[in-house]
Amino acid sequence: MDKFVIICDDIRSLFNVGSVFRTADAVGVDRIYLCGITGRPGRDKTDEKLSKVALGAEKTVPWEYRKQSWRLVDELKAQGFKIVSLELTPQSVNYIKFKPKFPLALIIGNEVTGVKKSLLARSDKCIEIPMRGSKESLNVSVAFGIAASWIGEFK
Repeated sequence: MDKFVIICDDIRSLFNVGSVFRTADAVGVDRIYLCGITGRPGRDKTDEKLSKVALGAEKTVPWEYRKQSWRLVDELKAQGFKIVSLELTPQSVNYIKFKPKFPLALIIGNEVTGVKKSLLARSDKCIEIPMRGSKESLNVSVAFGIAASWIGEFK
């Protein structure tokens, strides 16, 4: 079972969520879980901003809303999913050195605070994208695109 799912936890920007949908479609993600405050398709004004970037991918990529991401992670672990967080931590490995094993759930976190510590503690692995400039991180949807493209190559 080469399932590849994404957990979007507390993503504030609807444009980022739309970009995640579009990229998920491109790399063959099986399902997107929208958790916490993450915006969802089909919610009046939300739909317009999200759809502007997703270009219809919000209608073709399966998705589901979950209020509590930690419960979802526990459920997925019980189903045999490897849990991977895209976050800079002392234990993170360069995403290029990461060899994914499926089924896999990739967690991306809030634009400012990143992946929650409670989710990092539940993760089997943390991966990072090396930064060579003066900034500490990339935009969450850009970082997702890089990591998801790499992981998708192994699916």
